[in-house]
Amino acid sequence: MADTDPKIVLVTGGSGYIAGETIRQLLARGWTVHTTVRSLAREAKLRPQLGGTPETLRFFAADLMDDAGWAEAVAGCSHVAHVASPFPLAIPKDEDDLIVPAREGTLRALRFAHAACVTRFVQTSSAAAIAYGHPAGKTLFDESDWTRLDTPGVAPYVKSKTIAERAARDWVAANASDMVFCSINPVAVFGPVVSDDLSTSVEVVRKLINGSIPMLPDMGIGVVDVRDVAKMHVLALEAPDERVRNERFAASAEFQWIKDMAATLHQALGPQARKVPTRMMPEFVAKLLALFMPEMKIVRAEGGKVRDVSGRHACEVLGFEYITAPQSVIDTARSLIGQGIVKV
Repeated sequence: MADTDPKIVLVTGGSGYIAGETIRQLLARGWTVHTTVRSLAREAKLRPQLGGTPETLRFFAADLMDDAGWAEAVAGCSHVAHVASPFPLAIPKDEDDLIVPAREGTLRALRFAHAACVTRFVQTSSAAAIAYGHPAGKTLFDESDWTRLDTPGVAPYVKSKTIAERAARDWVAANASDMVFCSINPVAVFGPVVSDDLSTSVEVVRKLINGSIPMLPDMGIGVVDVRDVAKMHVLALEAPDERVRNERFAASAEFQWIKDMAATLHQALGPQARKVPTRMMPEFVAKLLALFMPEMKIVRAEGGKVRDVSGRHACEVLGFEYITAPQSVIDTARSLIGQGIVKV
């Protein structure tokens, strides 16, 4: 990006894990950042975490389901990174509690961005929009894959991310073909934390090191570091138009089994990992826990499955290498301990 270009970007969902790291990196690269929060009461807590000054980082109150505040938030911006989206730990009773805000919030952000003559829009989607609903024998995925919503048992969060990304791409094609649009599709996001407002992914590490997971479930997840996901957003905002237009960038360092994550923690943390379990969880225990622990329903659904999403395309197009999955897990744990969020 040339120094003469306006460098004002709206990053939605400024209180979130990915958005926060993206804002810090953008500020470090000289951008002026606007960010949305549901309440301006959050600003006092967030500003010390995010950095910047009142001139370089401005907060705006806006909600995914309401038009109020969006025009003000995007005014003067040339770029948007739409990161905000609901991501609960438990499965909601009504899937529309996730699907509607994800879809309508994305379309709302797009409409206001287009009205403000924004030239580039980066959507934070998810590997959830790539790797679900496929035949059981399929274990390797990339950007060309789309989650199949007609398959029974696809979870509400997975539906919400898939529907929101499809809706965004359809809207841009129909209404804003001049806007440069791309999506970033992370797997589970780990890495250092700056507060005790933890993402769903980081909760996995917290529960491993504080002993609240008594045994290791037979489950694996794709791992990517929040610093790399943020870097990918920055690069997608700054790269030449032709490199990112209509692109889809999966963000994934490596697929890891929970048992391997636990072994990494034992090796790296020593006595601080004494509460990390070493025994595998029998299926009957997972079934029992799922009766009164909502997150265990997700664990049971994923038991033994491999969803290995390749993140190489983003490296090739945007030009960077991932922090390794073991290093990201270690950095997550050390951050949780260092912040006093987990007592060991």
